[in-house]
Amino acid sequence: MKKTFAVLTLSTQIIFAQNISEKLDAATKGLMNSSGAIASGLSFYVSDEDGKLVYEYQGNKGLSTASTQKIFTAAAALETLGKNYTYTTTSSYSGSISGGNLNGNLFVSSNGDPTLGSWRYEAYKPENFKKKLTEAIKNAGITKISGDLIIDDSYFDHQTIPGGWPWDDLGNYYGAGVWSVNWRENQFDVNINGTDFKSFSYPLAGIKWLNDLKAGGSSDQSLVFTAPYSDVALINGTLPAGKTTTVSGSVPNPPLQLGVEIKQWLKESGVDFSGKVITNSQLEIEGKSILASPKNNIILTYQSPTLDKIVYWFLRKSVNMYGETLIKTLGKEKKGDSSFKSGVSYLKEFWKSKGINGNMINFADGSGLSPQNYVSAKAEVQALLYAKKQSWFSAYYDGFPVQDNGLKMKSGTMRDTKSFAGFHTAKDGKKYVFSIIINNYQGSGSTELQKILNVLK
Repeated sequence: MKKTFAVLTLSTQIIFAQNISEKLDAATKGLMNSSGAIASGLSFYVSDEDGKLVYEYQGNKGLSTASTQKIFTAAAALETLGKNYTYTTTSSYSGSISGGNLNGNLFVSSNGDPTLGSWRYEAYKPENFKKKLTEAIKNAGITKISGDLIIDDSYFDHQTIPGGWPWDDLGNYYGAGVWSVNWRENQFDVNINGTDFKSFSYPLAGIKWLNDLKAGGSSDQSLVFTAPYSDVALINGTLPAGKTTTVSGSVPNPPLQLGVEIKQWLKESGVDFSGKVITNSQLEIEGKSILASPKNNIILTYQSPTLDKIVYWFLRKSVNMYGETLIKTLGKEKKGDSSFKSGVSYLKEFWKSKGINGNMINFADGSGLSPQNYVSAKAEVQALLYAKKQSWFSAYYDGFPVQDNGLKMKSGTMRDTKSFAGFHTAKDGKKYVFSIIINNYQGSGSTELQKILNVLK
């Protein structure tokens, strides 16, 4: 009897697995045969929670990932740096303090904290850092600064944007670059009525605008163009006439922006300061030697939120700038080189060491904004399965959004590219890990992909 029951149970499991596989295959082929051309193809891989294959359609095929690339960066950062890792911003001074007068320079430096001045964390907003810094200056007995304000942005190298990012993306908020000193996630908002600028979320330091906007349409079809270290910004495209639209762009020089704001804070707090705001990158542009932050005379040490909280927002809101900061940090920490090339190289080495075939993970950045990322669906599932077994998994899993169809998954979207990767527990209790990537699809890709994934429910 027991033997008969075991055979029946096994048969049921096999039939069930076949049914899921057949349904997934039918839905996938339906997509491939639907109207609209798929020039680059589709990669789809589904396993159970133990890694047993449930369904595969060109699972080894490398395709452009969009933001599902973030699942690799987040997991590698949590394991390599630790979920309690924090970034540090410091303020120090050169010279000496006598009678309230700082006869020297005030310095602010950071090792790349991407959250400095972010609005996402309750205790870490711009006003929190402002309060901490001005209090530290007051507690040091400084009422006058005879020197300059030096923003030391020398911890990372000078390349702030990964190679391969489209020029159309760079000036928009999702294309913000990475500096050693970041501020307000290197993003600004501008309210525009038709083609007329009305107000900014905060005053931008020294930016001159070229406005090629045209009024038209019913939605925001504008693009902002800013280049790192440049003082010129271009906006073009169309915005609806007769209404105010908020457009978000990327700050071309965040260290300078922070320095200008600190100068204003000094004035507001009654500190006499008539010196210049200087960034080390600007000194290098001018062919001068940098002014390194003193190791002594530190008046403020300001820690970022822990990495688990950073990863939460990185995955939940798909903050590209966080991913590129993590790439630079991994390169700096593990290879002593903060270049994107070094960080991306480490990321690939990390996942190869976990058993993923190197031919299936051709990374170009840490966020997925570069169309030069080529990753297979099978590699994404292998990464998710690895993460599931680690002590930091709960922090990782928490960041995955619950999509409209109820699946816990990270999504990715670029021009003619759509991807999903994540976890799902079906109504019968069966647990799945899945990834699906589609490139250059000319139909309603998002809707059709959702139909495929709904089979798992």
